Parts: sequence; C-alpha cells; structure tokens
Amino acid sequence: MMWESILTEWASLILRWLHVVAAVGWIGSSFYFIHLDLSLQPRRDLPEGVYGEAWQVHGGGFYRIMKYLVAPASMPDELTWFKWEAYTTWLSGFALMVVVYYLDAELFLVDKSILNLTPLQAGMFSLGSLIIAWLLYEGACRSGLARHELPFAIGGYVFLVGLTYAFTHVLSGRGAFNQIGAIIGTIMVANVFATIIPNQKKIVAALLAGQKPDPELGLAGKQRSVHNNYLTLPVIVLMISNHYPLLFATRYNWVIVAIVLALGPIIRHFFNERHKGHKSPWWVWGAAAAGMIAIMLLSAAGPRNATTGALSTAPTFANVQDIVLSRCSMCHGAEPVWESIVTAPKGILLDTPEHIRRNARLIGRNAAWSTAMPPGNVTEMTTQERTLIAAWLAADGL
Repeated sequence: MMWESILTEWASLILRWLHVVAAVGWIGSSFYFIHLDLSLQPRRDLPEGVYGEAWQVHGGGFYRIMKYLVAPASMPDELTWFKWEAYTTWLSGFALMVVVYYLDAELFLVDKSILNLTPLQAGMFSLGSLIIAWLLYEGACRSGLARHELPFAIGGYVFLVGLTYAFTHVLSGRGAFNQIGAIIGTIMVANVFATIIPNQKKIVAALLAGQKPDPELGLAGKQRSVHNNYLTLPVIVLMISNHYPLLFATRYNWVIVAIVLALGPIIRHFFNERHKGHKSPWWVWGAAAAGMIAIMLLSAAGPRNATTGALSTAPTFANVQDIVLSRCSMCHGAEPVWESIVTAPKGILLDTPEHIRRNARLIGRNAAWSTAMPPGNVTEMTTQERTLIAAWLAADGL
C-alpha cells in the first residue's frame, strides 16, 4: 500500500508538470498567433495572395512575417505544424484526471452529502458527460449555427453554465469545477485535432495536387481558433481552482463559474481590440473588477446548507478539538490511518491542541467556511459541526 501511494503521488507530479509545460507552450503559441493575426497590415509591395504582414523584434533580431489568405502558390520544403502542444496538454491532463479524480474518486469526485455515488458511477458520469458535451458542441458547429457568432456565444455560455449547475448537484464541488474545465479543454483540443489541423492538411494536399484550395477550410479553422481564444482564460481558472476551496466548495460555486466564464472572454476582447489597433475598451477592466468583487462576496457566503443561529451555547476549543480529532486527524496525523494516505496531506498535522490552533485559519477555510475538507466528506462532518467551528473562529477573531 505504501509503494502504491508513493507511485500514485509521483505519477501525479510528473503528469502535472508535463501538463503545465505543454499548456504553457500551447497557450503561449495560441496567444502569439492571435496577436499576430490581428496585427497584420496590408501593404502594396506584398506578394500575390498575401493578406498582410507584420514586423517584429525579439531576441536582438528583426522578423518580417507574412500571412497568405489561403496558401502560397507553391509549398515550401518545410512547414512547422503547431499541434503537439495541444495534444500533449490534453493527453497529460486526462491521464492526471484518471490518477487524481478517478482512482481516488471517493475523495475528490464524490461527495455523498450531495449525491451518494459509487466511485465507478462517478467516473462513468464524468467520462460520459465529457464525450456528450463535446459531441453537442461539434454538432452545433457543423450544423452552421456557429456562423451566427453572438447567438452561438450566448447559447454556448448558457450551455456551460447549465452543465456547471448540474455538475455541482451530482459531483463534489472540486470534481464539478474540474469536470467543466475538462469539457472546455476537450472542446479546445478537439478543435485542433478534428478541424484546424485536418483542414490545413487538406489545403496542403490540394496545393500539391495543383488544385485551388477551398477557402472554407481556412475559414472553418479560423472559427474554431477564435472559439479557443475566448475559452482560454476561463479554463485556466477552472484548472487551478482546486487549490482554492472558497471557490469550489461554497454555496454559490456554480454562480462563481458563471462569472468566470463571462470575465475570461471580455478580458480577451480587450487584448484582441488592442492587437487590431482599435481604441482600447477600458470599460473591460471595470467589468472585470466588478466580477472579481462579486466572486469574493459569493465565496464568503459559506457552504451549502449552512445554518445560522443554531448553537445553543458558545463553542469552546474543546468542542472544536473533538470535531477535528474525529473528522480530520485520521489523515492529518503523524501516522495517518486512512487507507491510501501515507503522510499527512501538505504536511499539515491536526492531532494535538497546538497543531489545531496553529492551523486554525486553514481549518476554517477548508472545513467551516467551505466544505472542501474532509474531501468528499468521507468522514461525514455535519453542518452543525462546521457551524460550530466557524462560530469558534469568529469568537476568537480568526
């Protein structure tokens, strides 16, 4: 059991490292090409078929970059394809999802106080919803609905918010946030794998065959690239949200996701307009600030089903100690007794009065003001116990 836990932890580290590095490469190149595409300028002396050019300076050198509207008359000997960054991001992310959320579903994917699922049921629900959501998006794009940009964007937003609401009533808060992030990430990578790269290859094949490429292929790829551009910032927040219990494990977690899904695209709109050379829409930052304040206020609303005024007497430290020792110390102890845990998570010990007082704020953040801990509520901490801890923290001014 010890070696199984150690191997799982190392697999999680290696996959997370690979996932982050690949994502940096993918998102970095995506942002660069969006900036490049929007900053291209038409010139009189450009070769035939060239849409525009941009001059750039980096690393002590000057670069002249030109974009063909469809493709050059003859293909160069070498082409650089930007695809493996996206593929590696998804493959490593899905493997990480299996290691963290599927193999430890009872801790991170299931919350029996929300819905009493078995780990297998939760895993199948997660995988099934991932596939179905992508199929619905792909069908909508291929049907031509995506040509109507504003209605499609509004419909997609409502679709994602609706999924988030449903997930927060089936999975744990952490699992729900990860699930909606995984769906958006899958849509983005599938856009590269199923549309952007195949269409580019068809264009190349047509040129090599001496045929004129279909401009619709390039337009379809561009459309999916724009979708990815506006989805990038929300998916980053969702992927790192598991470190912030006041986001995913509080009463209005699905509303917080709804705000994030709105803020990401409008922030990208600001930069896109600047890249085009248009007047900067400074109102975006006012909206972003208002959204962040709203998220802060919502995150302070406490856990779902929180009770107020339910305590007949003032809580004491002895009450809190009894709760922590019975609900938390089996993992957060010098010698954890939970089956799959070898050392106390993050090195946090809660097995003595001194340790409990030292980590009082962390206890509040994870177990009183949110329901992040115990993970999946595996030790069945009650709402009254969370309320008591919160009241003790408030009384002590913590």
